[in-house]
Amino acid sequence: MSDLKRIMIVEDSTTQALHLKAILESMGYEVKIASNGRVALDMLNEDFCRVVITDWMMPEMDGIGFCRSLRSRDLPGYVYVFILTARDNLDDLVEGLEAGADDYLTKPVNPVELAARLKTAKRILDLESSLKQQKEEIARMAITDQLTGLYNRRYFNEQLPLMIRAAVRFEQPLSLIMTDIDHFKSVNDTYGHQAGDAVLQKFAEIIRSSLRAGVDWAARFGGEEFAVVMTNTALKSTEVAAERLRLLVAHSLISIPSGDKLRITASFGVASIKPNSADELTMEKLVAAADEALYRAKRRGRNRVVTAVL
Repeated sequence: MSDLKRIMIVEDSTTQALHLKAILESMGYEVKIASNGRVALDMLNEDFCRVVITDWMMPEMDGIGFCRSLRSRDLPGYVYVFILTARDNLDDLVEGLEAGADDYLTKPVNPVELAARLKTAKRILDLESSLKQQKEEIARMAITDQLTGLYNRRYFNEQLPLMIRAAVRFEQPLSLIMTDIDHFKSVNDTYGHQAGDAVLQKFAEIIRSSLRAGVDWAARFGGEEFAVVMTNTALKSTEVAAERLRLLVAHSLISIPSGDKLRITASFGVASIKPNSADELTMEKLVAAADEALYRAKRRGRNRVVTAVL
């Protein structure tokens, strides 16, 4: 059932709660009941609900206290709150809205009015969800390389120092693979930039498929150079992973827009930080070591893995 079809009633009167529950269920809603604001907050933590109808006057925590406490919490999404009251004084209604209620219903509840106001709540919650998704997409795009779908250099620069500090603190190894497509310029010169883009996308896809989900991650470092970060992985194991990746690349056929199929190779430089290292470990040192290993791989004939010792 859609989370917008689930409603929580916060009401200390069992009779009134069951009456409102019957009205809502006749409209197709799933309903749960909390006896006061404090119970409702605990229930929301266990079973999140996006629409709440709360009575004003209740023991232990009333509707105003509930609204204020609700708005101070970090919940999975926005909760649309109706405050239910017999009061019709404008000052009282303003107090409820200022406490965090979105709308109010007067007793006794008119089913037609309730249905109309619930439609308004749905429109607002749908809009909130849409805006949240757009915000998340913008945030995702800010750290993603649009051509390959891997993380970008910005994400790499922000996250790797944090991971190094965590590795040092918990005395765990951390490894970095720097890899570069061999003779990439000749692909662009011979087949055009669209072919070059296709090669970069396929190369990124091969890297992505080799990652341990939720453990390793990769970023486009710049141009045809990529970085793979392997957590809790020592140098030898990372060298094995890089060699496996090298073979995957070398044995892949890449389709390009002209209809041709290309084979490429790549060179790899591997560096690791060791637990209990006495040296000050920084992102710059780790990247420089992996880059130097990569350049040595290039100088030794390309299509190979070379390791570095920090």
